[in-house]
Amino acid sequence: MIVDDQDVVRRGLSLFFDAFDDLELVAEAANGLQAIQLCDEIMPDVVLMDLMMPEMDGITATKIIRQKHPEIQVIALTSIQDDASVRQMLDAGALGYLLKNASVDE
Repeated sequence: MIVDDQDVVRRGLSLFFDAFDDLELVAEAANGLQAIQLCDEIMPDVVLMDLMMPEMDGITATKIIRQKHPEIQVIALTSIQDDASVRQMLDAGALGYLLKNASVDE
């Protein structure tokens, strides 16, 4: 599942995942509240979660998702290279993080 308030990011990642037969994009959300609701409904294996979003940020959403569903793995997806924000995301339960400007190989 992809969670990002920017439609172009969600669309680009969706197209990227379409290139892999062993990956299935099961849902997209535009904010943390939608992410929690979708996780309750469909139980994705992995969530790529943006940090900064309206209505509920990725840090709060990650904490709630990991408390409710510890089997769901969350990876932070961010354009922010701020160590404090990344640390908060990891403390909330994210498995790791990926910068939006990372290369395909990363």
